[in-house]
Amino acid sequence: MKPIEEKLRAGMTRNGILGETQEQIIQSITSFALYGFPESHAASFALIAYASAYLKCHYLAAFTAALLNNQPMGFYHPSTLVKDAQRHGLKILPMDVMRSDWRCTLEPSTIRHQPSVRLGLNYARGLREPAAQALVRERSLAPFTSVQDLARRVPELRKDELTTLAEIGALNEISEKRHRRDALWKVERAVRWSGPLLDELPEMNGEFPLAAMTDEERLVADFRATGLTVGPHPMQYRREEMKKMWIYRASDLAQIPNGRRIRVGGCVIARQRPGTAKGMMFMSLEDETGIANAIVAPDLLQKNRVLLISERFLMIEGILQNQDNVIHIRAERVSPLRITQAETASHDFH
Repeated sequence: MKPIEEKLRAGMTRNGILGETQEQIIQSITSFALYGFPESHAASFALIAYASAYLKCHYLAAFTAALLNNQPMGFYHPSTLVKDAQRHGLKILPMDVMRSDWRCTLEPSTIRHQPSVRLGLNYARGLREPAAQALVRERSLAPFTSVQDLARRVPELRKDELTTLAEIGALNEISEKRHRRDALWKVERAVRWSGPLLDELPEMNGEFPLAAMTDEERLVADFRATGLTVGPHPMQYRREEMKKMWIYRASDLAQIPNGRRIRVGGCVIARQRPGTAKGMMFMSLEDETGIANAIVAPDLLQKNRVLLISERFLMIEGILQNQDNVIHIRAERVSPLRITQAETASHDFH
């Protein structure tokens, strides 16, 4: 501000603005500079927060689709946005080559008061946009009748892209509903030229020799290929085990009295260690019911640094602090949870 003030004073002097008038102008500008930016920043943030809350409340489907279509952005990973929307009643439909566009879209629902969100092809890792757009264009001319028909009519799709689509269930709806390994079997046939004698044979309609994927295998495939799942949260599959370990759900915490020692567990979705927090780490754990926040003191962080920085699923034991609807756990002990091998992700700031 000092160089600007000197330049301003020189300009005012040249223009005959002197003495007390000059001092009043300088004082007014200096006073505003001390709080003007924080005040305007707060006002702008308040407006954005209000508008976002309104859209989320009244237009959840469109709001969620817009967030998913404008990644990377914001604080939360797309997997967390999907789970939060689902907990608020939004139906998110899986990726489907018979219905998905490149980006996430809205689809009408006959049983709900709001549209559903269809996951876009852009969430299939490794799928190139030109190939996906070629798929959408060809589909608009006529529906695909089989995986072989898809591969023939959209030659832009490479084998690895077809395999990814099969692994995440995006080919399940072609021709007849089958499971993901059936689709993988069909992809292998579609990409291998078998000659004129065998190429015209119809696809087999009986049982395929490959077993359906387990829940764990579907989770691993979903997170590896899309970074999220529209199916159950990984913690939901292990809830009975968590009950035996006396691990509370995130949704239970509001009813637990302040000061009680408890355990929470979940997928780590955020780690924060601000420079102004005196070495404290703030963590957010997500389960199928919501998000639990924890505070990790510097000494506990030092003792368990690798665990706290690298583990994807954690159990945190500590004292619940529940005051004025602000809820978090002051961590005293941490340990890893063996929930899934799926490669979940967190947004870390430290």
